[in-house]
Formats: sequence, C-alpha cells, structure tokens
Amino acid sequence: MKVDGKLNVWGTAEVAEEARHHEKAGYDGLWASESKHDPFLPLLLAAEHTDRLEVGTAITVAFARSPMQLAYTAHDLQTYSGGRFSLGLGSQIKPHIERRFSMPWSRPAARMREYVSALRAIWAAWNEGEKLNFQGDFYSHTLMSPFFSPPPATGGAPKVFVAAVGEAMTRVAGEVADGLLAHGFTTERYLREVTVPTVEAGLAKSGRTRGDVSVSHLLLTATGRTEEEMARAVDGTRRQIAFYGSTPAYRGVLELHGWGELGDELHELSTSRREDKWEVMGRLVDDEVLHAFAVVAEPERVAAEIRGRYGALVDRVSFYTAYDIDAEVWEPIVRELREG
Repeated sequence: MKVDGKLNVWGTAEVAEEARHHEKAGYDGLWASESKHDPFLPLLLAAEHTDRLEVGTAITVAFARSPMQLAYTAHDLQTYSGGRFSLGLGSQIKPHIERRFSMPWSRPAARMREYVSALRAIWAAWNEGEKLNFQGDFYSHTLMSPFFSPPPATGGAPKVFVAAVGEAMTRVAGEVADGLLAHGFTTERYLREVTVPTVEAGLAKSGRTRGDVSVSHLLLTATGRTEEEMARAVDGTRRQIAFYGSTPAYRGVLELHGWGELGDELHELSTSRREDKWEVMGRLVDDEVLHAFAVVAEPERVAAEIRGRYGALVDRVSFYTAYDIDAEVWEPIVRELREG
C-alpha cells in the first residue's frame, strides 16, 4: 500500500522543507489541494527539492478551466518533475462552478469523461505527434500548430485521477482514468459494496482490468498519544463527518447505512442561523457513525487497522486529520504500511 501526504503549507521555504520531510519519512507522494491557493505552484517547488517523491493534485477543479489550459500546466509539471506528476481532477459542485468560477455546469459525469478524453488527445498530439482533432459535446480542440506544441513530456503523459463519490462519476473513473480519488466521506462498506464494483464496471466497459487503475483513499484518521490528544482528534473528526454529512451530494453514503435521517438533520442544522450549529452537528455523529467513517486508534494500532479494513480495497492511502497533531506521529505508521 502506497502512502501519500497532504501539502498544508504555501510559503516557499516551508514547501521545500515539507517536501524534503515527506521524502525522508518514506511517503510515496505529496498532494496539494485547490481551496485557498493554486495547487500547482507549490508542487513545482516540491518536485525541485525531492528526487523520488511523487507529486500531484487532490484535487484541482477541472471545470474551472478548459482542457487545453490544464493540459499545458500538467504537461509542464510532468516534465519539471521528471515524470513524477499526477493530475487529480474534481468536478466541484454547481454553485461553485457557476457562481465562483463563472463557468458552465451540466451533466458533470459526462463532462468529466469528455474532459479526460480531451486531455489525452491533446497530450497525444504533443507526445506522439498525433493530429489534434477532438470534437465532443462540451469541448472541441482541433487546432495545434508547431509554434504552440511543447516538446514531449518526460515520462509521457501524466497519470489522471478522478475524484468521485457518486456512482456515475466513479464509473467514469473506471472508464477513462488511471486512478480514483475516494472522498474522505467514504466508509469501508461503501467502498466494498459501491465504489470498487462501480470502478470495475467502468473498467469492463473500457476493456481494462482492476490492475489498470489505482484507488486512493483520503482516510479520516483519529489518533493521539494521550487521552487529551485522542479526545481532540475524535472531536474534530466528528465535526468533519457532520460537515460532509450535511451535503446532499454525499447522501448516498449515509443511505447505504440507513442513516438518511441523520443527513436530513445535519443539512437542516447547517442552513440554520444557530451560532453553535457546527458543535451541535458534531454531537449528532455517534460512535457507530464515527467508526464507520474513520479509523480511531492509538498510533501503534493505526497501521494494522488500516490494513485490516482497507488493504484489499485501496492501493494508496493518505491521512485526513481534522485536528492538529505532530507530524512525527505518522512516520512509524507510514513505515509499517509500506512494509506490511
């Protein structure tokens, strides 16, 4: 099982130090997300200051950009990193695409399928010299003159991961992507009964097998070396589960477990004007729900818990911690997961 870290710093010196730390600690990859900052710029620094560490986005918002724009950025990062870059794509949700990015939204799963196919067509033009003639329902790319064609990328086209929760987007990942980024709001049961079979259905449609796609899970993990640290970790994890549980788009995960009413209650609270709504929502996440979504264990037991629950389901894992904890806590866990 590969283990990835999450980039949580943005200053030049801090990014370089964080990248070197992750490589030395044995992590396989380091991923940056798109929220308050551009995810690509720090990855250039991370690649510059490491030799082995894979770098990638988890995620960048696909529909905020044209496939051509993103193809250039990913192609260059693949070259700058010596072939160590992976492009993790997410659709985001309609209000953000339309109101924050001022971009069109429609049929997200179909649009993502076409988006990835467009990227591959553009990269094939640059890397293999194929004529660019991509025409789809959402995107059309038919012009590529030598002046605008970069040299082939080191290592060829970057791997493409697609973030998914719902079945339609998960099937797209199986059909056209190199990997699936499973959302943190995912349980072992949902992975086993919904996610992996749906990926396999997409793979069958495209004539591929399970070995052709890598499933990566951002795993909610609550741990601590003392009772106080553990209590803080559990409290933060409950609130994070409640936050995601309040989002209608993720309701299917709750419904599989028979917790649809919890989703309704969380959503209602999230839209209320109560000043303490996030604390109240966290308290609605009982122990059964907590342990379904998160690995809750002392540091010395975390690796065994992850392997036992997810070893047969995922190929890569990263730790989702909704609380502060010293980075060195994870180092023996990383070693045990990679060696186990």
